[in-house]
Amino acid sequence: MVTDMLEVEKPISAESLVQEVVVHYPETVLVFVRHGLQCVGCDISPFHTIADSAREHAVALEPLLSALNTAAAGQKPA
Repeated sequence: MVTDMLEVEKPISAESLVQEVVVHYPETVLVFVRHGLQCVGCDISPFHTIADSAREHAVALEPLLSALNTAAAGQKPA
């Protein structure tokens, strides 16, 4: 008997690459922009992690991750 396995989405983490997040969760683009991160169209987005971008733009990491995961889950940010 073959059991169907549901693919469980991994939450967006500090080590997630910006480009991968944007490709898999296009609804996160607005979150990046609202936090002042214009890195979604940057040439280094395939190599930059969320933590790299937050650090370089002096953005608090945890609120950014929370907002990205909320958007990825299809919810409106609080």
